[in-house]
Amino acid sequence: MYVRNARNREEVWLLDHIEAMALDAAAFRSRDYVIAIDESGNEKVGFGRIRIHRADERVCELTGIGVLEGWRGQGVGAHVIERLVDRASDEGFATVYSLTDQPRYLDRFGFDRIDREELPAKIETRLDEKRDGSVPDAVPLALATDEFSMPEALRERFKHASPVGEGDGEPEETPEDFGIDSENATYKYDTR
Repeated sequence: MYVRNARNREEVWLLDHIEAMALDAAAFRSRDYVIAIDESGNEKVGFGRIRIHRADERVCELTGIGVLEGWRGQGVGAHVIERLVDRASDEGFATVYSLTDQPRYLDRFGFDRIDREELPAKIETRLDEKRDGSVPDAVPLALATDEFSMPEALRERFKHASPVGEGDGEPEETPEDFGIDSENATYKYDTR
């Protein structure tokens, strides 16, 4: 399992999953995303976006973070966020912002709630957009990029992540799967 920058050819995949999860796709650019990949099957399992606003002041927002069903609870989202924070730091940002209705999830990485009055103007505008649109209960959070912390349990889960249900094997087929009433059916070659 690893997280890498998205490629242009993954635009359709990203847009499909962003829409399916009802996430924010405003000003979509695939190069702003990172994607979590399961190495065993080269399957894309999660994603997130670093959105840089260049209005009056340059600010960075983490948005559009999603993990596919069956891969949740295994540290995938945590590693996507870690990669996004690293990218923001590499771009020279000391602080990243996130506007979410799931603040408790981000709390564990060091994000803190921030008062509306303390938000940069562009992030305040984005908060209004999100509350009026896809995330009516959005809460503003901020994180100093050098204060990001990954809980060790999430790091371990990510190392051993697999889709929920994997290893169960193929389900055994029964006569009922083919519409056969096994209680009353007779068979041409029945030897009983």
